[in-house]
Amino acid sequence: MSICDIPPGVVTGDNLLKLLTHAKDNGYAIPAFNCTTSSVCNAVLEAGKKFNSPVMIQVSNGGGAFMAGKSCKDPNAAAAGSVAMALHVRAMAPYYGIPVVLHSDHCAKKLLPWFDAMLEADTAYFAQYGEPLFSSHMLDLSEEPDDENIAICEKYFKMMTPMKIWLEMEIGITGGEEDGVNNEDVDPEKLYTTPEQVYAVYDALSKIGDMFSIAAAFGNVHGVYKPGNVTLQPHRLGNHQKHAKEQLKCENDKPIFLVMHGGSGSTEEEIKTAVDNGVVKMNIDTDTQWAYWDGLRKFEAENREYLQGQIGNPQGADKPNKKKYDPRVWTRKAEESMVDRIKLSMDRLGSTEKYPAKVPEPGSVPMWGFNPKPQGTIGALKKAVGL
Repeated sequence: MSICDIPPGVVTGDNLLKLLTHAKDNGYAIPAFNCTTSSVCNAVLEAGKKFNSPVMIQVSNGGGAFMAGKSCKDPNAAAAGSVAMALHVRAMAPYYGIPVVLHSDHCAKKLLPWFDAMLEADTAYFAQYGEPLFSSHMLDLSEEPDDENIAICEKYFKMMTPMKIWLEMEIGITGGEEDGVNNEDVDPEKLYTTPEQVYAVYDALSKIGDMFSIAAAFGNVHGVYKPGNVTLQPHRLGNHQKHAKEQLKCENDKPIFLVMHGGSGSTEEEIKTAVDNGVVKMNIDTDTQWAYWDGLRKFEAENREYLQGQIGNPQGADKPNKKKYDPRVWTRKAEESMVDRIKLSMDRLGSTEKYPAKVPEPGSVPMWGFNPKPQGTIGALKKAVGL
């Protein structure tokens, strides 16, 4: 299978399965970037086009709430913001010419209403366009007992499978703190998932469908750490694959799609070992947050004397500064810095130059590029008579 057979834009269903299978079979992983604004989304899309790589754009509960506006206190604000981000990406992704995976990040048990609301949006979108709004969703029930974790994942996977939505789940705990979930004081032994735990998940979910991946803990920690300060054991992922292969009695050396969380502070060799053992997706957040800020920080430092008032700078007391404080100027510097950092992640994961960007001819993308699925003769008749 050639990755070039996968169409650019948001990928779902069979095309998503082809994309992740290609990554697993060819020894690379797709970087998944947590996004909080349309600007951050655009930086990810730009990097994908510039460096010829598939990308994943993912939104957390907190990211969705921020996208909605922090002053919005509606209980559905996080879901509404997540949907708004998805619609933005769907509208813009075709212009960048690369495969884009739309994903929702960690959903703990207490956040299931957010998950339910996104599935409601998926269902409505599917009814109109024949595919879900999002490509995939993640359930993170790793703090619950394994039996409960797996049972809830089974319940939701049965709901998602008819729409061919990918499910990512986590078993074993990622340390550190992210988006309000704090595991800084967790028992160190819980940071390492066993092969038996991973296979229990595989055995349960594979009876429902094949579009799922597992985030198995191997010492991962959220946050920023110096290389060497996090005790990762990515060889354990190979043990998971070996155990599954033995249980399945199959020829495939990597029967399981694995994902990696908490990659900050990981060495290049650790990342490579994880990818070699079947990791097809790695979450990236802390490092790109810094890169985005660093672009703004450098711009402010270089132009400080032009940013103290609307008028007045070293060129004259009556000289305007609008060309410096216009949000489009300094936001762009943040984006450019983030794009550069994304390249580093793509290189480490091996996704750079895997998908030559198919940028469309100017003016060829329709303003509303979503095609409603065929209604059939009866549907057309009902519409004609106003039913």
